Parts: sequence; C-alpha cells; structure tokens
Amino acid sequence: MSPVSKADYYEVLGVSRDASDQELKSAYRKQALKYHPDRNPGDHTAEEKFKEASEAYQVLGDAEKRAAYDRYGHAGVGAAGAGSYGGGFSGSVDIGDIFGDLFGEMFGTGGGRGGQSRSRVQRGDDLRVDLTLNFEDAIFGHETEIKIRRLEVCETCHGTGSASGKGPVTCQQCQGRGQIRYQQGFFSVARTCSACNGAGSIIPDPCQSCRGETRTARETKLGVKVPPGVEDGTRIRYSGEGDSGRFGGPKGDLYVVLSIRAHDVFERQGNDLHCVVPISFPQAALGAEIEIESIDGSVPLKIPEGTQSGKEIRVRGRGVPILNSKGKGDLIVTVAVQVPKKLSKVQRELMRQLADSLAIENKPASPSFLDKMKDLFN
Repeated sequence: MSPVSKADYYEVLGVSRDASDQELKSAYRKQALKYHPDRNPGDHTAEEKFKEASEAYQVLGDAEKRAAYDRYGHAGVGAAGAGSYGGGFSGSVDIGDIFGDLFGEMFGTGGGRGGQSRSRVQRGDDLRVDLTLNFEDAIFGHETEIKIRRLEVCETCHGTGSASGKGPVTCQQCQGRGQIRYQQGFFSVARTCSACNGAGSIIPDPCQSCRGETRTARETKLGVKVPPGVEDGTRIRYSGEGDSGRFGGPKGDLYVVLSIRAHDVFERQGNDLHCVVPISFPQAALGAEIEIESIDGSVPLKIPEGTQSGKEIRVRGRGVPILNSKGKGDLIVTVAVQVPKKLSKVQRELMRQLADSLAIENKPASPSFLDKMKDLFN
C-alpha cells in the first residue's frame, strides 16, 4: 500500500486531531473490540480494520510519532522510526497493556496487566432458601428453624486443600503468572494457563476429604426470625451464612425468600386487610352495631342507616403491621346485603306492606344513575 492511499489515522480511530491520550485509547478500544479477529473469525475485512486501528493507535499513542505524523503525515512517521508503514504494519501492540484486566478476560488471560497471577482468595457463594409461611405468621411475625446445605472449610486440611497442610505451590508451567503469553502475528496474546486454570499455583498433594477443593458440603440448622408485616416475596438476608470462601476468602450470604399462603377470609392489599361481611336487609335499612372477627380478635362494626350492598366500611388500625414500624394498616369491610330465599307467612305479609310503602318505578337506568342512587343513600 502506498503512503498516499493510506487512511488518515485520526479518521481511522474516529477522533479529532486535538484528541487527548485518554480519548485516543478509548477510541482504539472500541475499534479493537469491534473488529478483533477472535470476535470475527474468517472476516478478512474486520481483520484489516483491526490492523489499521492498531497501526493508527501505535502512532498516535506515542507523543513523538504523533508530532511527526501531525507535521509530515505518513511520511513523517516513517522518518520518526515508527516502522515500515509504507509496506504494511510491522509493530506490535500489547493487548493486555491497552485493555487491562477486562479485555484480558475477554481473551481468556485470567490475569491482570503485566501477566500477574490472580489471587486465589475467593468469596463464598450466596445461598437461597424458600420458606412458606401461614398468613397469620406473616402478619404477626414468626420464628422457626431451617436446614441448609452449604460448603464449609474442610476440617481435615483446614482449608489449605493440601494433605500435608503446606497448601499450593507455584505452577511451573506459567511460573506463577496464571497465563501463557505468546506472539500471534502483529500482536501478543495471553491465554489462561491450562495447568493451574489461571490461579498461578497448584496443589501437588490434594486432601483426601475435600479432594483439594478446600471445602466440604455439610448440613446445618439456622434460626430464622420473620418480622411482623412481611409480604409475599420478601427476602431476608443473613450476612456470612452462605458458602465459606476459599483460601481465606469471606463467606457468602444466605437469602431466605418468603412465600405466604392465602387466607380463607382475609385478603391483603398493601398494609390493609379486606373481607366481606353479610348483613340483613333490616340492618342495612335501619342501621346496626355488630361485632365481627378480625385477624387479631373481635371488632365492633357500626352499620350506618341506609347502607347499600357493596359499601366499604373502614376500621382504622386493625390491618397489617407496617414492616419495621409501629403503625398498622386498616381493616376494610365490604358489606353484602343478603336477601332471604324463604319467608314465613308473617314475614311475607310484612314485606308486602313494606313494598307498598316503598313503591319504586322499575324503569331501566344507566350505570351512572345507580352510582347517584348510592350517593343518596350513603
């Protein structure tokens, strides 16, 4: 490729000519991630774009070469000792240096910059246990005991994973770096060491109890305290009650996820409880004072005179305790006026007299008219 046909390096990276070093590096990352051969196998166009971006960054990322390029163009970088740019890219870009840990992991390096081995210390996994509660237990709170199976530090090797107790030794294949770095064409690539799986060390004499894993599975019991007012799907976190970590790593957490059984009478909506109470026609017409059973005992309920079927009556403070608070929701009672299916002769006669005194013209009306009628009686 002749120098006059080469693309402008700033255009290749998609930056302005006054771009900062960080902007150049960020632009190169985007281009390299998009066109890297490992992500575009067999795509020669992508491979050429990757080479082009790498060439542009090697020049613009060097202050001396960039100054020469800004002044003389492609001819200037050749004179500044950037390599044989007229005949193709001959430099080497260290992917690990440009992308650090994140991009290194994408290529399976397992380690950070400079090929250092990653730490063997690992945090334990979090665990989840599902717990089903009765409706009342969720309202009033509940204490119970659960069984969990988790990984705990091996008692035989005390977490070293080694039968002798000496623990891991440096991996000879990667010399403790956790990765094997080699040259692939015009750039260097690091691959995770297959002998130690990137840890940088191995256990030559694995413990017979844990087989070198440093942990064994055990079943244990744990007390669980459910506070009043929890809802279905609530998660209770127990810090440090998950799997033990490896090689001195911290324990994971345990999450107890609650499932609440439905109640035969009461229905929960937020912190309010809802129920339906049947009343007679005389109670609805004349009003009454009755007692009903709530979730926490009997409650007096006043039925106003002229109450219509479907009216909601709110009883303050007889609902669900507000979680981690002193307040409570309300009990909302929907009254349903029951019409008797059978009447005695006396009752029938009284009903006829009542019907004559309450003569209503039975004409069809819109639903909005019914709402107005309810307002008149309420």
